[in-house]
Amino acid sequence: MVNVKKACAAGTFYPKTKDELSTMFESFEECEANYSSKAVIVPHAGYIYSGELAFKGYKFLDRNTKNIFIFAPAHYERIYGCVTCDFDEFETPFGNIKVNKELSKEITVHCECQINNHAYEREHSIEVQLPIIKYLFPDAQIIPVLYGCENFTNLAETISKFYDNKENAFVISSDLSHFFPQRESSKIDLYTAKMIEELITRDFDMEQACGAVGICALLDFAKSKNYSLIRVGLTDSSKSTGDTSRVVGYGSWFLFEGEKNEYIKQFYTDLVINICKESINAGLENKKYSPENYPCVLEEYGASFITIELNGDLRGCIGSIIAHRPLIQDLIKNAHSAAFADPRFFPLTQDEFQNIKISVSLLTKPQKMSFENEADLLWQIKPYEDGLIIREGAKQGVFLPVVWEELPDKQEFLNHLKLKAGLDRNYFSNTIEVFKFKAVKITQ
Repeated sequence: MVNVKKACAAGTFYPKTKDELSTMFESFEECEANYSSKAVIVPHAGYIYSGELAFKGYKFLDRNTKNIFIFAPAHYERIYGCVTCDFDEFETPFGNIKVNKELSKEITVHCECQINNHAYEREHSIEVQLPIIKYLFPDAQIIPVLYGCENFTNLAETISKFYDNKENAFVISSDLSHFFPQRESSKIDLYTAKMIEELITRDFDMEQACGAVGICALLDFAKSKNYSLIRVGLTDSSKSTGDTSRVVGYGSWFLFEGEKNEYIKQFYTDLVINICKESINAGLENKKYSPENYPCVLEEYGASFITIELNGDLRGCIGSIIAHRPLIQDLIKNAHSAAFADPRFFPLTQDEFQNIKISVSLLTKPQKMSFENEADLLWQIKPYEDGLIIREGAKQGVFLPVVWEELPDKQEFLNHLKLKAGLDRNYFSNTIEVFKFKAVKITQ
C-alpha cells in the first residue's frame, strides 16, 4: 500500500484545484531564466504573497533535474537536528509527487536524521513548494528534510555530498523577516540580502530568516566552491495586503557556479554598457537618468570603474574601490563622473560623445595582503590577474588589472603604483597596507 502524505495547506496557502493553480501560474509575470542552476532559495508563504517570486526562483532551477532535495524549517514541531519521513508520495493538485526513498535513506545516515512523519503533518514550508515542483518538474522526485536546532555545516556537507550528481538539485525554503513595520522590514531584508550575496554566515540570525540554517548551509557550500548567489527578487506581504504595519519579507536567489561579475559579463554586457552611455547622455542634456526594468542582480552591491577612451586615448576614468551601493547606481554615478568630473580632463562634449569607447571593470571585494617585506609582497602578486590598492596613511593609489598590459613587470607595476599614491618609487615600510582584488572587464 502506498503511503501518501495528504495535503494540509491546499485551499489556504495555495488554490486546491488543478485549474485554479494552472490559472495562477499562467498569470505570473513571465520570467525566462538565462541560467540553469542546481540550487535556489525560495519563500514558502501563501501564494498570494510570495508565490510569484517563488515561481521565478524555480525557473532558474535546472529543468533536467530528477531529484530535488528540499531543506525547510519546522514550524509546528520542536526538532533537534533534522528529520525526514517514510512517506512514499506527497499529494498535490497536479498529482502525487514521489519521494526518492533511496536518497532519503542515505540522508538519514549522512545527516543522522530521524524519521518523523508527525513533523510533516501540519508543515507548510515543504508542502507549498510541491505544486510548483510538480508543475515545472512533473517527473522529479523529492527528498524532504525538515530541521530545527541544527548546525548549518551539517546541511552544507550534505549539499556537498550529493551536489556533483547532475540529476540532483537543492531547494532552500525560507521567508525573511517577520512582523516588523514595512520600513524596518525592508532595511532588515536588504541587510540579509547583502549577507547572502556576500556569503556571510557569521551572526546570521533567525530574526532575519526563518530558514536561516538552510540558507547558511548553501552559503557555506557556495563559499567553499567560489560560487555566487544571484538575486531573483525581493518583496514583502504589504505588496499584496496593503498593510505596512506588520509585514513578512520574501526573497529568492539562485546558485551560480562562478563569480557574480562573471555572470553579469556573460549575460548583461550590452545592458551594462548601455546604462553607462545613457547616464552620460543624460548628463549632456542636464537630465537625471533612472533606468527601469533591469535585472535584480544589478541591485546587489557592486564596485565598478568606468573608463572612457576617445580615439584610443584615455578621456576619463572614475570608479569605486569598495561596493557601497547597488551596482546599478554605481554604474550610473561613475559613468557620469568619468565623463564630467575627472579632474584630469575637461567635461565631455556632445561631439566627443559620438566617438567614445566605454569599458567597465567590475571589482571583487579587496583582500588585505600579509607580507614580511617587499620581496614577499612581489612574490604573492599575480600579474594580469591582481588589481592592487596601496595605502600609507592618507596616501592611496589604485591600479586595475588592465594596467599590467602597460607595466608587465611586477616591480615596475608596484613602483608606479607607489608614485600614483604620492610615494617615492623606492618607498617601503612596515606600516604600508596593500590590498588585492580581481576585476572583470566589460567592453562595448
